[in-house]
Amino acid sequence: MELACLDLEGVLIPEIWIEFANKTGIEALKATTRDISDYDELMTMRLNELDKAGLGIKDIQEVIATLSPLDGAKEFLDWLRERFQVIILSDTFYEFAGPLMAQLGYPTLFCHKLSIDENDRVVGYNLRQANPKRQSICAFKSLYYRTIAAGDSYNDTTMLSEADAGILFHAPQNVIEEFPQFPAVQTFDDLKKEFLKASNRSLTL
Repeated sequence: MELACLDLEGVLIPEIWIEFANKTGIEALKATTRDISDYDELMTMRLNELDKAGLGIKDIQEVIATLSPLDGAKEFLDWLRERFQVIILSDTFYEFAGPLMAQLGYPTLFCHKLSIDENDRVVGYNLRQANPKRQSICAFKSLYYRTIAAGDSYNDTTMLSEADAGILFHAPQNVIEEFPQFPAVQTFDDLKKEFLKASNRSLTL
């Protein structure tokens, strides 16, 4: 059996922190794992910026409530589910993902949790485990699943390397250039073709 493992933000939905940065005008919050490979460094910066601005979880959730999946994402996900078991491996948080998961038909999601105080301030984050995307692929392989993974950022590359086949999707040029071993595509139609190419089964569009 083959599993399709997808990143979430930048692949199926908009980058939540970028959308929030656009809404609040906090330029530093536009940085993502495409720009900063150290996730702890990135999240520490984000929490500091929220604290300085006096913004909390409800402010972020108000922005998330206005977002929709990327054009074609729901249709692609439906297509993928007809051919593979699908699991979303993301560095987002359950406190963020709910409304967008509903719009995508509630795919299986592995991600993290935030620590929120009595005043709705985001005071910390709790990783499911260290290097969770790669570790998830390792776990699936231990269960004798073959894995095909797609993502767009630095924090996806260990997942892509560990998978039986890895694909860069919507990746920026700096990531594409640093990881030339992965095919890089920009449209859902081309991503479908890469999944079919990577599969060891006879599948069609």
